[in-house]
Amino acid sequence: MRFKGLRAAFVFLVFLAGAQAAPVPGLPDAVGTALMRAKIEPATFSAVVQEVGRDKPLLAFNADAPRNPASTIKLVTTYLALRSLGPTYTWKTQALAAAEPRGGVLEGDLYLQGQGDPYLVMERFWLLVRAIRQRGVREIGGDVVVDNSYFDVGSARAGDFDGRPYSTYNVVPDALLVNFQAVEFGFRPDPAANRVAISADPLPANLRIRNQVQLVDGKCGGPRNRINFTVANVEGIDQATFTGRFSRQCAEYRVTRSLMKGPAYAYGLFRALWEESGGTIRGGFRHQAAPATGMRTLATLESLPLTDVIKGINKFSNNVMARHLLLTMGAERFGAPATVEKGQRAATETLSRLGLDLPGLAIGNGAGLARDTRITARSLTRLLLEVESGPLGAEFESSLALAGLDGTLRRRFRGEPAAGHMHLKTGTLNNVRALAGFVHAASGRKFAVTMIQNSSGWGEDAQAALLRWVYRQ
Repeated sequence: MRFKGLRAAFVFLVFLAGAQAAPVPGLPDAVGTALMRAKIEPATFSAVVQEVGRDKPLLAFNADAPRNPASTIKLVTTYLALRSLGPTYTWKTQALAAAEPRGGVLEGDLYLQGQGDPYLVMERFWLLVRAIRQRGVREIGGDVVVDNSYFDVGSARAGDFDGRPYSTYNVVPDALLVNFQAVEFGFRPDPAANRVAISADPLPANLRIRNQVQLVDGKCGGPRNRINFTVANVEGIDQATFTGRFSRQCAEYRVTRSLMKGPAYAYGLFRALWEESGGTIRGGFRHQAAPATGMRTLATLESLPLTDVIKGINKFSNNVMARHLLLTMGAERFGAPATVEKGQRAATETLSRLGLDLPGLAIGNGAGLARDTRITARSLTRLLLEVESGPLGAEFESSLALAGLDGTLRRRFRGEPAAGHMHLKTGTLNNVRALAGFVHAASGRKFAVTMIQNSSGWGEDAQAALLRWVYRQ
């Protein structure tokens, strides 16, 4: 009986010691527990929390380990762009010709020259079409020539990162990037015609759709309901062939893809919008730089200012827009054509000018869509604190997703007291989970927060636990 009593006391003491010990020393208990539950090794997780205005962090865990930050590197790119280019910086897209139009006819070619506008969506591209029409042009006698020579992306190809060349997040930068080269396809059962109706929005004039999808019976979903596509260039025309099966019981299905190369897409969409406006084009399509002399400007479209552009980048994590910023910084500092290497050098110079030392930084392409991008949690937090103390802090913070309300965080913390009190940037790749930004605590204190995980395991619970802990400070 005495032995059993001693054993019970020993078990109780072990239990008590375990209850008092932190699951992961150096982290709040809830965070450590979340890491253990997700089977995430603490050595693969970094976190820094520092109150704005304080010299030392409240929490620093593996703070100096260089890690892949995924899309949170966009915080570095967008802030350096703000400081080097200025918040009101704009890009120009121009329509050029060798001669003035006469009697509504432009004899010769029309050049469309891009300067890297990151947000030349279809609605804004239409404004350029309208501006040319307002010059009195109704007929283009020659070719439409796309000049995207302001950027030199070298051998970069869509799909280099993960082998998915038609995914819109993989679009390669282009100095005349129009509508992100995206087409939204819709698939809808049409029982009356015994077919599957396919729509495309927008539909470039040089994109053909071959519909070979079968309308079938049975429940919607499962392996019997699958739509595939292939893309081929047939005599200069891009052709998308859709195959597979689609059930009569399915609701309309929509998916967005980037199937065409930048210059061909820009030409095709221009031609479609031009003809919709009542204009005609006698020629075809060419891709080359405009002559350096002897050209007249028929129309100029100015982009949105940089402060508006970075909201699209940070709130919705747009990769190609971030890459455009890095290229633009390079071209402005070292001249056209822009290259990634020039952009990296420009970023380094801007950091030096600001006196901002970020050990472990490798900015890569500026978007985080790469495996060689690196930064430490301490360096990223240091950047956030620099943002807060600088002249553009308010503009920058407003570009971040607001927890529970918009952007990539609209579904997280919804309905919680912390919703609306966190401005954050997310980052996600295979085996990478990251999050960084600002937390306005319930006490009125403000914190810069960075978390980076480089391992398998879903880390959102650990992120949420740390953010709730910060909110309660």
